[in-house]
Amino acid sequence: MARIAAARMSAEPSSPEQHDRRQRILRAASRIGTEKSLERVQMHDVAKAAGVAIGTLYRYFPSKVHLFTAVMAAQVDRLHEQAAQPAPGVEPEDAVADLLVQASRSLLAQPVLSASMLQASNSAHVATVADTIHIDSTFRDILLRTVGVEVPTAQDVTLVRLLMQCWYGVLQSSLNGRASMADVESDIRLACRLLLAPRSNAAQPSQ
Repeated sequence: MARIAAARMSAEPSSPEQHDRRQRILRAASRIGTEKSLERVQMHDVAKAAGVAIGTLYRYFPSKVHLFTAVMAAQVDRLHEQAAQPAPGVEPEDAVADLLVQASRSLLAQPVLSASMLQASNSAHVATVADTIHIDSTFRDILLRTVGVEVPTAQDVTLVRLLMQCWYGVLQSSLNGRASMADVESDIRLACRLLLAPRSNAAQPSQ
């Protein structure tokens, strides 16, 4: 289990140079994390690979939990850039399923890094790891936009939250060797149909 080194929030970069240093740290952590599990990653190695002092690393990321939760947040940001509203004729639940299947394939292509990101974010507490809130809110916005919902109801938010939790569980099962990629895809598509199709059908005008 990764140790939470300090119960404090990460420092936020405020200048272009600080943003650049933070991005270098995240890229270095991603490279090292593709080969080493969260327990085996050494913060000194990340600092060296990023070309920053160890004190600088700990200023932005007080622990490996902070660091790899931030790596996951960066992945979610990239997914947000790729997401779009469904094309005409594509059911919203199918568009979401396609998005999540594509994201799953990308993550499972780097199983060691993905396991570390999930482990870190699952053990992170919102009181000290701000990126957990960023991940949840951004991921929620991605799914709602893909469904085509501009003003979500409370039920929309609940359904999306349940879908997010289901997706995390499916990914974890695959990373643990308990589900094949075919299982992952079929489970994701079924979850999207069960959770989103009723909402999609209710939005259609009555004949």
